[in-house]
Amino acid sequence: MPVKIRLQRHGKKGKPFFWIVAADARAKRDGKFLEKLGIYNPTVNPAQIELDVDSSVKWLQNGAQPTETARRLLSYKGALLKHHLLGGVAKGALSEEEAEKKFAAWLEEKTGKVEAKKEDLAKLEAEERAKALEAEKEINEKRKAEAAAAEAELKAEAEAENAEETEAAAQEGAADTEASAEGEEEKSAEA
Repeated sequence: MPVKIRLQRHGKKGKPFFWIVAADARAKRDGKFLEKLGIYNPTVNPAQIELDVDSSVKWLQNGAQPTETARRLLSYKGALLKHHLLGGVAKGALSEEEAEKKFAAWLEEKTGKVEAKKEDLAKLEAEERAKALEAEKEINEKRKAEAAAAEAELKAEAEAENAEETEAAAQEGAADTEASAEGEEEKSAEA
């Protein structure tokens, strides 16, 4: 029975989530599998990969062939390196302790790189938030200035209208006083 280490898709449409499985090559993509080796979630940054390295190495030693994507994931988590080192132990090129030391050193270096990337992503996200906040503050200041200008313009228009009304009222009052004065003059002239 040819065994493949491959991905089995799960999750919703547009939000894939994969299981890393050892399965019969003739089985359907999402069908029966022999063993679940881990998970892979590509939707987060950095991608979430959890892998049982020892089980993966066991399947590789038994002749399982990983697909291209599964090979990359196994390489990323160190399963292929451990398989390679155990092959050297089987040939007598190095001892088991040396192989474990090399693998532990590689794992420590890899963990350091991943943590550095996570820190860089966190810094970038904080910078983007700060830029967005500054842009929002600028927009708010602009809106306040525009609102103050519009309010001042409305006040000026209202004052102009009040001045026109008072002037018109004063003119009407003057016209009324003139008319009443003329009316009194006419009455006095008639009398």
